[in-house]
Amino acid sequence: MTVHATVRPARSTRSIGWVPYPLIALVLPANPRITASPVPVIVHIVCAVLYATLGAFQFSTGLRRRRPNWHRAAGRVLVVLGLAVAFSALWMTAFYPHVPGGQLGHVFRLAFGTGMAASIILGFNAIRRRDVARHRAWMARAYALALGAGTQVLTQGIGNAIFGTSELNTALMLGAGWVINLAVVEYIIRVRFPASVRARTPASVTAA
Repeated sequence: MTVHATVRPARSTRSIGWVPYPLIALVLPANPRITASPVPVIVHIVCAVLYATLGAFQFSTGLRRRRPNWHRAAGRVLVVLGLAVAFSALWMTAFYPHVPGGQLGHVFRLAFGTGMAASIILGFNAIRRRDVARHRAWMARAYALALGAGTQVLTQGIGNAIFGTSELNTALMLGAGWVINLAVVEYIIRVRFPASVRARTPASVTAA
């Protein structure tokens, strides 16, 4: 008896490559400044999600020891993703009109966005010099700034509940989200790193 096997053609993954973009468009708020130029927003959201997810594994000591090659390869990808997050945020701040938070919020976004990009570049240069301690410190700062949006959900929620909604309050609560994250990461750097490392690590990061 002859059995004829039916071979099903493999589905091409190219046909679904466009799916994330309309999904992102659905969750974006209706805003003329976004719909007029959605590419920076899409780049920012996609790269931020990937950066936050992949970046979390870089802080695993066990993973770094077991798979150092993976850590280095992922690190190179994260440098690109992180810079895309920072520069897309700076682009939106510079060119999108009527950004929430007014002038003070505008200054905060420029300062902390520049700080994130600078931290990534300094961290990358440090590892090229084989200065692991400074590399970890700067990359931790960059990651903390990238997660600022998550903390800002809490600071703005609490701030609006206590002080009400205003342009000044929005700006201050945005800044508080970044400052809290940086304060936490600076504490971790000083507690977990040896004294010799702390001596070579700047006590604070200006606008980062």
